[in-house]
This record gives sequence, structure tokens and C-alpha cells, in this order.
Amino acid sequence: MSITLENAVYTYSKGTAYEITALDHVSLTIEQGEFIGVIGHTGSGKSTMVQLMNGLIRPTGGRVLYNGEDIWADKYDRRQLRFHVGLVFQYPEHQLFETTVLADVCFGPKNQGLSPEACKEQAVKALEQVGLSEEYYEKSPFELSGGQKRKVAIAGVLAMNPDMMILDEPTAGLDPKGRDEVLEQLAFLKKERGITIVLVSHSMEDVAKYVDRILVMNGGKKVYDDLPANVFSHYKELEEMGLAAPQMTYILHALAAKGLEVDTGAITLESARDTIVQALKKRDGRL
Repeated sequence: MSITLENAVYTYSKGTAYEITALDHVSLTIEQGEFIGVIGHTGSGKSTMVQLMNGLIRPTGGRVLYNGEDIWADKYDRRQLRFHVGLVFQYPEHQLFETTVLADVCFGPKNQGLSPEACKEQAVKALEQVGLSEEYYEKSPFELSGGQKRKVAIAGVLAMNPDMMILDEPTAGLDPKGRDEVLEQLAFLKKERGITIVLVSHSMEDVAKYVDRILVMNGGKKVYDDLPANVFSHYKELEEMGLAAPQMTYILHALAAKGLEVDTGAITLESARDTIVQALKKRDGRL
């Protein structure tokens, strides 16, 4: 499974006085099993880009390919595409509408034409994978906490057995506990099921901790596409775009400027701790 954008362009209100190019000749490929982070300031084009991947909007230029096929070619089944490439919107609880949690998660498999028994089997499996136990199945999704609602929305997409899940700011508005629970479940799904995850986020710490590769968007263009440590090494350039690096990046660069031999490419709390401890031991002659 792969998603490819070839010189993708998207222009809102094309041909009018309000014309705005949200995506400007972006090319990239996302392969099966990757965990991709997408970052960018508001209006950078990141949400437009992920909607192109799911076929929700049609590019005004360039192509979008799924497994090498143009998803806007004649007779291409974009309904089937959306079963393979699931999209969870920002504030995904707005996608909830059924009277019970189980019924809500069954909705997708039902649209796929599965039997009631198969729908329930898929839904239960998905709910277990996002960490919601049977005690919640007959509850109204609107009675749940914010983090639990996000899990139900993610399970609703997961129950359709997608190859890729695209999540646009799925932790927005959650407290730290709810945010960590959602992100840990995404990491688990990537590891256990090999699902491709595309995470749009404003949190540099979250991106640094979980993703394998980062796409940085600015002014509708792809500015960086690289490993997290390599992207965050450009922290000064990111600041010029209204972004920032993880706090650990600033701390390690400050320590390096004071002469401590730390790895400034360490971007998570754990890796920063390790390089600081090692550098202190080396300085004190214990290595």
C-alpha cells in the first residue's frame, strides 16, 4: 500500500477574487507501515493535503495515486478507497451519532456490506484495540470523556480494517492523560497491525516521540521531509515558520554551547536524559 502525491495543487475559490492556493506542487510518497507526522502553522496546507489523500477533495493540479492508480481516474471507486484510507477529523467526536458505542463503531462495517454478526465482531475487535472494554459498549458515546470519545471515533475507522489511518489533530483539547492514551494506542496499532499512520499535530513533543518521519508544510509547500532528528536540527528555520522544536532540542543546544558534549539530535525525554548522563560522566572522567 502506498499513497503518492505528484505535483499536487489545490486552490480554493479558483477563478474568483478570493482565490487561495492552499497546496502548491507537493510531491511525496507514504509507504505501508510508516508513522508519519505532519506539522505546519495554521494555513500551511497540511489539512488540505490529508483530505486529498482520502479523496475528499479533488486536486486542481497534479495527481493523487493509491497503489499506483490515479484516484480521480474515470470509474475509480473512491468509496472503496475510503475504506482503505480512513480519515479521523479534528474533534472526531463530531463524527459520533449513534445511540450506543457499539452501534457507532458498527456503522462503517455495515456500510461495507458485512453481516450484523461480522459487523459486531469487527467492532468489538476495534474497541478492544483502542482500549475500551465491554462495559462501555451499550453506553451513549456522548456520555464518555473526551479521550474515550476519540477512541470510539478511531475504533469506528479501525473497524473497517483500513490500510492507512489519517488523523488530523486527534488530541486537540484533550488533557495530558487523554492525549497520551490516544497516541499510545496509535503506536500500538502501527506496531501490531502494521497500519500506516499519518498524524497531523501541533505538538512537537508528540511528533518527536512517536513518528518515524516528519513532513513540514509552510505556505502550501513541503519544506522538509526527513527523520525527526534531522528536521528538528533546523529549529531556527522552524521558528521562522512560526513553529518550534521539542523543548529537549533547545536544552541540549544550550548545554552544547556551554561545552557539554551532548547529542543535540536527541529529541525525546528519554534520549536527552541518556545523552546528558553520558556527557556528565565523560566530563567527570567516569567513562
